[in-house]
This record gives sequence, structure tokens and C-alpha cells, in this order.
Amino acid sequence: MAIRVMLVDDQVLLRTGFRMVLAAQPDMEVVAEAGDGAEAIEVLRATAVDVVLMDVRMPRLDGVEATRRICAQTDPPKVLILTTFDLDEYAFSGLKAGASGFMLKDVPPGELLAAIRAVHSGDAVVAPSTTRRLLDRFSSMLPSSVKDPSHKHIEKLTEREREVMMLVAQGLSNGEIAARLVLSEATVKTHVGRILTKLNLRDRVQVVVLAYETGLVRAGGGAG
Repeated sequence: MAIRVMLVDDQVLLRTGFRMVLAAQPDMEVVAEAGDGAEAIEVLRATAVDVVLMDVRMPRLDGVEATRRICAQTDPPKVLILTTFDLDEYAFSGLKAGASGFMLKDVPPGELLAAIRAVHSGDAVVAPSTTRRLLDRFSSMLPSSVKDPSHKHIEKLTEREREVMMLVAQGLSNGEIAARLVLSEATVKTHVGRILTKLNLRDRVQVVVLAYETGLVRAGGGAG
């Protein structure tokens, strides 16, 4: 069954471009479009969607609040934030709102398609370089009251799991973490799964957010 995709962007030309790319894929189908967050929520009430490509800056209801409302629903579609990064100061908030990842709007078509397939399968899309730049830039926006490495959630982790969490938060893939810690990739995957379970997190994106909120990783990408 094809992945049902919804395009949410106030720029018609961008939606047209994305639609053309997705229409050429045998495993994807654009089933809905919307020009802002409010329209997206309305359309979703009557349309079954698997993945939402969500712009950030839009009239009426922005992508962050739309993402928050969508992800609060029962069995919601996955949301992939599309951002221009240098202009959008809300991408981090979008991740906190429940998005499964973010991509730059000028991403190569192949990477966008891979990201859609990844979030549809339950993975999170966290581009390493972009993750570090984005979170380092906006970490100062986090409440100072939670920037505490001894946060009760983190105390549930073993020392090895804390190491893995720090590297996930810095944007490293499982393979890169395995090489860094001299472990098998399967072992790293197991550690990541345990981290998600112990901290009651949905995916790697939420691991990144929590690591920055608690101060386990500080601005600059290093350990807290």
C-alpha cells in the first residue's frame, strides 16, 4: 500500500514541486494538500494520511501549533517539518510538539523521499549536521530550570546508555556510535531501544530534545 502523504505549505509552487517528486514514486501518493495549519487539521478530519510534510511559517495557524494539535490526536499521522532553517526559529519547537523530524526545504529529492519512508516506518529523521546547528542555536531558549544533568529521567539510565544518548543527541547514526564506542551496530540499536523505553520517549528526536533540556548535552555539541 502506498504511503499517503499530505503537503502543508502556503506556497503553491512548493507544493506543486513536492507533488511532482512524490507522484513519480510507486510507493507514495499525495492524498491531500493545505495552505496553512488550520486547513490541514480540517482536511485531516476527513482524509486518511500517513505522513504530513509540514511547513513552519504559515498564516492563520503555523506549523508548530498545527503539529502539536495533530500529534495530540489518537493514532495521528507522522509529521515531518520542512524548514528553511536560517529563517525559521520554530523548528526546535516543532520537534517538541511531536514532529518525527525535520528537513531543509532545499533538500535533494532522494533525501526527502528517504525521510518520508523513514518516518512512515517509525524512525525519526535527525540530520546530524543540521541537528547540531539547530539545537546549538536554540538551546538558550530552553527553560533554565530543567538544564540539570542529574534530572530524574536521566538517572534511570546506565552509564553506557548515557554515553549512547549523548551521541544520539549530537546527531550520530547507530553506525557512527558503534564505531565511536567500539560496539556492534546491533548493540547500539538495543541501547537506543532501552533508552526510549526507560525514558518513555517516542523516537530519536525526543532523545535529542530531552538531552538538551536536561543539560546532558550543551550548546556546542559537547557533554554537559
